Amino acid sequence: MAAPALIALAHGTRDARSSATITALVDEVRAMRPDLKVERAFLESARPAFQTVVDRLVKAGHEEIVVVPLLLTEGQLLAADVPSAVAAAAERHPGLQIRSTAILGLEPCFLEVLDVRLREALRQSRVRELDALVLAASGSTDPLANQAVARLARLWGAHHRLPVTAAFASVSPPATGEAVRAFRGEGRRHIAVASLFLSPGCATDRSAELALEAGAVAVSEPLGAHPEVARTVLARYAVGAVELVPV
Repeated sequence: MAAPALIALAHGTRDARSSATITALVDEVRAMRPDLKVERAFLESARPAFQTVVDRLVKAGHEEIVVVPLLLTEGQLLAADVPSAVAAAAERHPGLQIRSTAILGLEPCFLEVLDVRLREALRQSRVRELDALVLAASGSTDPLANQAVARLARLWGAHHRLPVTAAFASVSPPATGEAVRAFRGEGRRHIAVASLFLSPGCATDRSAELALEAGAVAVSEPLGAHPEVARTVLARYAVGAVELVPV
């Protein structure tokens, strides 16, 4: 019996950089598990659309599908849309076994990816000294989601023995610029910002712009298509695949 197909589901934007990043991440997943049928899909604005991908998989004979939402926190917009999209797909295809997994979340291993991306930014900016860090994320109306980012920031700061502040691109204070200015108010002058986003877009652009205007010495690229992120996608898939097995 064939393993369930995997759909890596992103929200989707009109920003071509975001779609390209998701495509690269899915290619990374495929390279790790060439035995699996792995597809990317988007709920809005980008193609291929989620329901189109489901229809195509069903037509090809797949009877089981595991959907992995490409989200770092529960408070992100897609989290509320996934259950209804999966339910609609099941209704469209009677007999189809389709299940959504937990989101990617904020895995400690993502700190390694942050370090890689930040080192790249520091090298490009020719920065050799740091005395503070800012961890920039999307932000949420859910305080628990923001607290999860703050916990990861503390863990990251402890690892590097540097003060770290979590900042957010929307909804919740502080914004990245505010966080950088607060550190500068303490006399710190070598402040770098790491982008805890999965892919680039308007939010990451604005976050970086505010940080640089406030005096940050470097801002990293988002996590992107890194092997640790791909391995986390497959870990979520593995749990979802097991849950599809009849008891």
